[in-house]
Amino acid sequence: MRLLTFPQPHQTGLRQPRVLVGQLANEVIRSGTEFDGTDRSPMRIAEARVTLGVVAAREGDLDTALAYGERAVAGERKSLPSLAMVSSGLGRALQTNCKNSSAAQEFVAHLRELRGGQ
Repeated sequence: MRLLTFPQPHQTGLRQPRVLVGQLANEVIRSGTEFDGTDRSPMRIAEARVTLGVVAAREGDLDTALAYGERAVAGERKSLPSLAMVSSGLGRALQTNCKNSSAAQEFVAHLRELRGGQ
């Protein structure tokens, strides 16, 4: 799954794209999860969680953004470089919308470590 980009609400006056992106990400998580809660598609689910983190960060919900981000990078995955690349969008959203939060800055630093310091 590729992260979808969408305009900031102050650019369009609309919140609709975020709602759609959130719904699509939740559907990816739902369809990639077994009935017993096991992740059938861990990378897709991790990327969907990153997407939900971006949505939350852009809405100013730091706690939710960090929870999705932490869960995404902590999960079982086969391609850490791919996840690190995708999570850069979450890092940008946190820096833009939550730049005064030390928790956000710590998480952004952790994302940089995952990308090898970049």
